[in-house]
Amino acid sequence: MPHYHSLGQIPPKRHTQFRKPDGSLYSEQLVSTEGFSDAYSLTYHVYPPTMVLRVDQPIDVKPEIAVQNNMQHRSFQGFRVKPADDYLKSRVTVMTNNDLSIILSAPRKSMEDYFFKNSQASEMIFVHEGSGTLKTMYGELPFGYGDHLIIPRGIIYQMHFDTPDNRLFIVESYSPIRFPKKYVNKLGQLEEHAPFCERDIRKPSRLITHDRKGDFPVMIKKDHQLFPYHYASHPFDVVGWDGYHYPYALSIHDFEPITGRIHQPPPVHQTFEAHNYVMCAFVPRLYDYHPLSIPVPYNHSNVDSDEVLYYVDGDFMSRKHVDRGQITLHPIGIPHGPHPGTVEKSLGAKETRELAVMVDTFRPLWLTRQAMEIEDPDYHKSWIE
Repeated sequence: MPHYHSLGQIPPKRHTQFRKPDGSLYSEQLVSTEGFSDAYSLTYHVYPPTMVLRVDQPIDVKPEIAVQNNMQHRSFQGFRVKPADDYLKSRVTVMTNNDLSIILSAPRKSMEDYFFKNSQASEMIFVHEGSGTLKTMYGELPFGYGDHLIIPRGIIYQMHFDTPDNRLFIVESYSPIRFPKKYVNKLGQLEEHAPFCERDIRKPSRLITHDRKGDFPVMIKKDHQLFPYHYASHPFDVVGWDGYHYPYALSIHDFEPITGRIHQPPPVHQTFEAHNYVMCAFVPRLYDYHPLSIPVPYNHSNVDSDEVLYYVDGDFMSRKHVDRGQITLHPIGIPHGPHPGTVEKSLGAKETRELAVMVDTFRPLWLTRQAMEIEDPDYHKSWIE
């Protein structure tokens, strides 16, 4: 998890009087997780963050499940998901279970007229194409190609894009997204052997206080429903904050690969972990240097997990053909590995230029109707010579 950070003005002691220039009090808000027992931040608002004008009828966004018991290798063309102007309407759930949802999104326009809060899930937004700024009450966080944006649950945000051409790969996590325990020492510091460190973590900056009253729509998501709230003050009216609960960015380009004499297993590529799943990043790296090494991955059966691989860029030596934005799903217990001819072809190769994001789930994934609409139906036959 990220370490302590602070922006703006805060009082010397928490839960004490903190006054505005006119003598009135700022409104303190504790944003806490797991009750009062885990990561939290203290934020100081111009107005109380509790002033609700009204709540409209909820909107059902529950995904339509097409395959709930999948035992077949599958491939999907992610870039076939059509762009949409609105950010929330552009989010298409393709796989889900009780631990997470995997979402593809191609938004064309920034969020200008409303805000969004996922009250039940933390989000990892991987930026495949596009750039812009993530705006929150904690400040602004510029993003671009290759960034993992981590937005803890309960944070109100807006996505502002620089261009209409954006492609996002989103993991909606029903448990906190953390750094792998194997990377973190007992003080919470990333250890020397970790493939990234605190210097690579980009935190919010440029805190802008919006001292405004009016009607500010906030779409709040819970249990696959959007609840349209209308607040009487701007959600980003914070003058200062400190703590551990805030959004941050980690670029896939700052991930330093771990290599060895023989082929390294996927856990060396791990970036994040949560309850019942892990995430990994495959980045350009030197291949194995044992004289008899085989660079491509060996055949393997994940007897405890579904494996989802999202292809970002570059060539993948173990596959005959890969498109940008393609997703492969290899289910629990069914062996998969290099395509025919790729093992011999890989011998003697010195490096790979691949970029990919992987999600391994420890409970099976359900496939949505939208996923089946972008499926390559013959992928499971692609290992036949």
